[in-house]
Amino acid sequence: MLKLWGRINSINVQKVLWTLAELNVAYERTDAGLQFGVVNEPFYRRMNPNAACRRSRTTDSCCGNRTQSCGISRRSTVRHALAERSPATRRRRSLMDWTTSTVAPALTPVFWGLIRTPPEKRNMASIEAEAEKVGQAFKVLEHSLEGRDHVAGKSFTMGDIPLGTFVHRWYALA
Repeated sequence: MLKLWGRINSINVQKVLWTLAELNVAYERTDAGLQFGVVNEPFYRRMNPNAACRRSRTTDSCCGNRTQSCGISRRSTVRHALAERSPATRRRRSLMDWTTSTVAPALTPVFWGLIRTPPEKRNMASIEAEAEKVGQAFKVLEHSLEGRDHVAGKSFTMGDIPLGTFVHRWYALA
């Protein structure tokens, strides 16, 4: 059985959980990180040398020792019969990468500024500037959705999951 270490409120863990739910893959999850600790334990550091990185999560078993959410999602997809081998595969993968390179760097400071920073220490000018970047990224997304039901076409694909978690987080902040 797949074993997943990570906090359920971690956006990266949410990507993996959503992927596993779509694939109907059984798993066992153990809280790890922030208030739960675990990530500095020797057994965990052997599985995930990046354990000190707040963005790390780890799976073991059917996915091998994997430590990045998009990699875990991709590997799980291939391993559990949702391998997408059509010409649209590159588009789905590029959307996952776009989410990681464009949406995440803009939304993360907004989330940290509003949720993880005490109100008296918030830099609202910085938070608003980053929120503007998120808005610009989502305008690109909205434009690319014209004529499509999902980000990569008419059907739900694994490319929807990483982006979907960030869209969910954005609306939760509103």
